[in-house]
Amino acid sequence: MSSAESDKYIQNQRKLKYAGMDLEISGEKDLVKIAGIPVTPGPRIIICPGFAITKQEILDKVEGGSITERSSLVLEGEGLKVKNLKLDGALVIRAGHDCEVKVDGLVVENKGWVLEEIPEGADVPETVSIRGYTMAKHEAMEIHITEPGKYTIGPDGVVNKLE
Repeated sequence: MSSAESDKYIQNQRKLKYAGMDLEISGEKDLVKIAGIPVTPGPRIIICPGFAITKQEILDKVEGGSITERSSLVLEGEGLKVKNLKLDGALVIRAGHDCEVKVDGLVVENKGWVLEEIPEGADVPETVSIRGYTMAKHEAMEIHITEPGKYTIGPDGVVNKLE
């Protein structure tokens, strides 16, 4: 049995796979134990409710692409669409209200984020110790767009404002 956090990652893996993205879906046999807690090795995917909730929203906003098992992805924003993303590492895209953002062919390769077990007896807050591990955020591409308008993001990650 995995943790609720791991279950959410797996649910989001399934959603992106359903939309045609190439990625491995973690199963019970793939889970690794960190501090005795079974967790998915990845990919770790967070789909914020503002991005998509229903299957149709996922289909409307995600097309093709690939994500490696070691990757972490955060998608947020009702006007965000992702096409042919190639991710090997960590990527966070947050689009604010009234921001229409089309990601097309973005290629991300970086050190990413890694789960690290909390050492026995470490002096950490209870909210961290109950989890049993932390996320070491070594490197990520972070794109935050808050100014209303229309934008594109191409393979190089450069944000271009159209309007």
